[in-house]
Amino acid sequence: MGALTDKVAVITGGISGLGRASALRYAAEGAQVVVADINAERGANAAAEMSASGASIEFVQVDVTSQASQEALFADVVERYGRVDTVLAAAGVSSSGYISGEVSEVEADPEERLFHNRELADWEKVMAVNVTGVMLTNKVAIGHMLAKETHGTIVNIASIAGRRPLPGASDYCVSKAAVIMLTQTVATEYSTANIRVNAICPGFIETPMTANIRQSPEWMETVMSMTPMQRMGQANEIASTALFLASAESSYFNGQTLFPNGGMFVG
Repeated sequence: MGALTDKVAVITGGISGLGRASALRYAAEGAQVVVADINAERGANAAAEMSASGASIEFVQVDVTSQASQEALFADVVERYGRVDTVLAAAGVSSSGYISGEVSEVEADPEERLFHNRELADWEKVMAVNVTGVMLTNKVAIGHMLAKETHGTIVNIASIAGRRPLPGASDYCVSKAAVIMLTQTVATEYSTANIRVNAICPGFIETPMTANIRQSPEWMETVMSMTPMQRMGQANEIASTALFLASAESSYFNGQTLFPNGGMFVG
């Protein structure tokens, strides 16, 4: 306990799924946590629920695809708390129609998800949130860390899909591969400033994003055929990985990608 005592943490996509589990874990380890998401009403309610047990968690609305919105988020945090110590970029979408915290439908016709049938607008939405959103979170956070001479940590949530191609998810796979490379290049640039940037590539985890899969026996059979451990992961398992990378326990890790995925990818 206390791995993040007196640290100020910002978590985008922090009101559900992996972000929410990490927010609770960070707060339990002593951090002042600010969760950020695009839905103001849902975000405020989520922060209130998480804080009910005494956790120090606040909510700030953000559109991760907007530089102005991200700058306002971090400026607000720095004004109130003096600095940002650690950031978890967990905001992301599995498809253009995904809404944070809600269960999306499995497309009845898999043909519709094939690469040649996808709409350009769908591709652009996924890239805007999953790539540009993560880039802006890193960019703005690092600017404040440099200004305050903070030896900070950033953890980016990628996906096993960034290393293992999944049919019907070309946009998602490419976006998460980009997050891995973004992590590596940014980490290389700021190592001398003692700002560490690492990534996590989860496998299939039990969150609202995978609820539609868990409701389909056919999809679950496919997922289990890809997962040697024969189970989905739990959100708190990813939160533990994020905590490790955010804390001093990982002090010699930089530009690395960890793969908590039940054995799906071991390369």
